This record gives sequence, C-alpha cells and structure tokens, in this order.
Amino acid sequence: MARDGPSKMMNPFSNPNVMARLATDPRTQEYMKDPEYVKMINELSASPEALGTKLNDKRVLTTLSVLLGMDKGGMPMDEDDEEEPDPSPPPKKTPTPPPKKEEKMEVDKTPEQLQALKEKDAGNEAYKKKDFQKALEHYDKAVEIDPANMTFYSNKAAVYYEMKDYEKCIAACEKAVEVGRENRADFKLIAKALTRIGNAYKSLKDYPKAKTFYEKSLSEHRTPETKEILSKLERLMKEHERLAYIDPAKAEEEKEKGNSCFKKGDYPSAIKHYTEAIRRNPDDPKIYSNRAACYTKLAEFNLGLKDCEECIRLDPNFVKGHIRKGKIHQVLKQFTKAQDSYQKAIDLDPNCQEALDGFRECMMAANSDPEEVRKRAMADPEVQQILKDPAMRMILEQMQSDPRALQDHLKNPDVAAKIQKLLQSGLISIR
Repeated sequence: MARDGPSKMMNPFSNPNVMARLATDPRTQEYMKDPEYVKMINELSASPEALGTKLNDKRVLTTLSVLLGMDKGGMPMDEDDEEEPDPSPPPKKTPTPPPKKEEKMEVDKTPEQLQALKEKDAGNEAYKKKDFQKALEHYDKAVEIDPANMTFYSNKAAVYYEMKDYEKCIAACEKAVEVGRENRADFKLIAKALTRIGNAYKSLKDYPKAKTFYEKSLSEHRTPETKEILSKLERLMKEHERLAYIDPAKAEEEKEKGNSCFKKGDYPSAIKHYTEAIRRNPDDPKIYSNRAACYTKLAEFNLGLKDCEECIRLDPNFVKGHIRKGKIHQVLKQFTKAQDSYQKAIDLDPNCQEALDGFRECMMAANSDPEEVRKRAMADPEVQQILKDPAMRMILEQMQSDPRALQDHLKNPDVAAKIQKLLQSGLISIR
C-alpha cells in the first residue's frame, strides 16, 4: 500500500517544544518573525501529510534540520560540543552578548547530563578564578555523572596544564581522545586535545613527541594556530640541533685538515673541511677567511666575497679579512672597492705590506687607461649623483681656478667625502 505522507509517529513538528526550539536556534530565529512562516509550522504540526508539498521551500528544509538535530552540514549535532576553559587570557574585544539564561533551553538531554553540565560550568568558574583544586573537583563530578563526554576530561587537562603538571595533562588528554572516539565526538575537539598534548610535551622539552602530536592534531582538523605552533617548533628543533652540533675542538681539527688540503692545491676538499669546521664553530672568523681563499682559487668570487663579509662581521678588526676582500675586488677589476678594503686593512695595521702593495697596484691599474677610468667612474651611480650636484660642480670649477680653495672645502665632512669618492674613481687628481 502506497504511503500518502509521513505518519504522525514520525512527525518532527509534533514536539510540544517545537516553537521554542525554532525561536532559539540561530538558523530559524529570523523565520519566526514572519507570521506566514509561523502559520505554516502550525499547519504542518496539525497536518504532517502536507509536508511533501512544501519541500521546495528552503525554510522547510532548514527547519527539518533543526528539529531532527542536524548541524549545518547535515550531520547530527554533537550534544557534548561544550566550551573548554581556555588556558590563555581571552583577546580584548567586545564579545557578542550571550543569550539570557531564561532564553537558553537544553533540549534532548537527560537529567544526568544536565547535572553534569552544571558541574562543568561550576568548574569553569573556579578555573577562571584560578581555584584549580575546586575546578578539578567539579570536573571529576561531571565525569562521574556523564563519563561519555570528552570535554570534561579535556577541561581537567587544561587545569593540569596551568598547574604545570604536564604528565597528568597528557594522561587526561589521552583519555579525552579515547572517550571522544568511542562516542563519535566532533573532530575539532579531538584535534584540540591532541594539540594540548603537543603543548605539554613541548613544555617538557620533548620536542619530537610534541611535533608528532601537532601533526596528529592537524590530520584531524587544520587550524592556522596549530600550523604556526608546529612551524615555530620545527625552527626551534633545527636551532637546538645546530647548537648541539657545535664543538670548537672538532672545528679546529677540520680547519687543520682544510689547511693541509689547501697547501696541496686540493681546494674542493679544503672547502669541504672548512665548511664542516664552520658548522662546528660558526663564530670563528678565520675559518670563513680560509674558505674565501679557496673560493678565490676556484674563481667563485661571489661566494668568496660572502665569506669575507661574514668574516668581517664577526671580527671587524681582522686585517686578513679586509685584505682577502680587497684581492677579490682587485681580480674583478673593481679597483675602487678594492682600495677601500685595502685602506681599512691599512687603518688597522699601517705597516701591513700586503695591504700597502694591493692599494698601490689598484691605484696604478685604475689610472692606466684614462678612457677606461672615465667609463667606470661614470657608470657609478654615486659618482653620477655627485656630478649632478650644482654645489659640487661649483666647487670643482673653483678648485681648477684656485687649488688653495680645496683646503677650505675639505673642512666640510660631506664635501670631503664626495671629493674622496671622485679621487678614488680617478676622475680628478690632486698634484
């Protein structure tokens, strides 16, 4: 026999609390302000067979979801998806006012479940006051009354975390996950408990286990917060590994091996040993200087300059670092830059013959071909800017007609620096 409509036994509109439930659910609150909608609900309550003719109304489908206890995605609502206490202080922003207690209705819960939720709320209040022992007592009572709600175990874990009892925190979270899986709890709650386990292991400095549980949490539910925590942890782990690898004694051994290879002309092997020495002692400027020498021999000038810069950064007074940098610039025919490096070495050690010779060679090379000198100088943006300055053009003209005026101009540090730049570029000279 064909069905002519839903039977009254299956009529979701026959619940005496139907109007109250629709009025408090955020999905149907606005509908209840429409008299036509209210009239339709009353009709369906009296005549469920009319439901089939109204299924094309989207409001009816939403209403059915609410009355049948479905969430927005069509899955059964988890009645235990309660708010956990947050161990961190809430952000300072104006919250949405909570509904008045008299408007909040607990539906489809047993008296025991309602009593358990009251204990949980009392525990949350104690938690906010940092009365952790009292909070645990209330959460334990909630667990005793309703052991199938994982939130109560998670709340206990939050208390243990604040008390810095991380082992108990982990145990409570593991129990929460176990109970949650047995009772098909929301995966977001499972993920939150797994993240808290990760936090506890991180506090215990057991970083590998912390990483494992953060990854497990993300496999349940990906949140930007947990992803950021995991990224920071991975950076922390790398830094710990780097620091644990440092050993100045082994660095010295590797440096000596590199020196031996360098003397034999085996520059690739020397670089390998120097690199290992740097990993063992990254704050020794001499190792970078030695590796820069190897890169120079292999014509890897950019890598050599990078090592020279790091060497000088670690020890600005290390003469050899400035000389090596000057030699690389000299090979690249960047004579002005080479002179700058040699000059810094000379400032540190006026008797350094290597720096003095390098500086003299650069001066001679820079002035060997006037046309090349002019081209290189005019390609320098700093030189171009100086020559465009009307005041500097006037000073240069004055210097040609009255060389003695130079002494007065050099008293101005800004003008002196610009004249020095033009001298180094080879565009002007002083006899």
